[in-house]
Amino acid sequence: MTDLAPAQEPEPEQLDLAVAVLLVEMARADYDLAETEQAAIIDQLAAGFGLDESDAVALTEQARKRAEHSVSLHEFTRAVHDGMDYDEKLRVVEMLWRVALADSNLDKYEDYLIAKLGELLYVSRGDVIRIKARVLESSEGS
Repeated sequence: MTDLAPAQEPEPEQLDLAVAVLLVEMARADYDLAETEQAAIIDQLAAGFGLDESDAVALTEQARKRAEHSVSLHEFTRAVHDGMDYDEKLRVVEMLWRVALADSNLDKYEDYLIAKLGELLYVSRGDVIRIKARVLESSEGS
């Protein structure tokens, strides 16, 4: 009988890329990649991972390339799930909502994708909805 090695935790760079891919997919979910959504991805990556703007742009480009060649989001959601605690995953869900709502239009595909990603990240539906309400409220005050 062989011992199974425990799954390795993703490196921080892998987590950054995994989250960036999810954000890129969120922006593409409604088949209309608005400039405001692209800017929101860069802003969220910079704020969320302490990157300067040029590093956030580079990470976004790397994520876009990975997303184009990926057949599933499972590898990215698995990396986030394995490498982040619940509070960090809540922050990722908030980042997703901020990208989805950056163009002031919530498409049914964006709404569905966040719900699905929340499930894959094992974030409760109630928390996903509460975060949505908080992001909507903060964007109305802007």
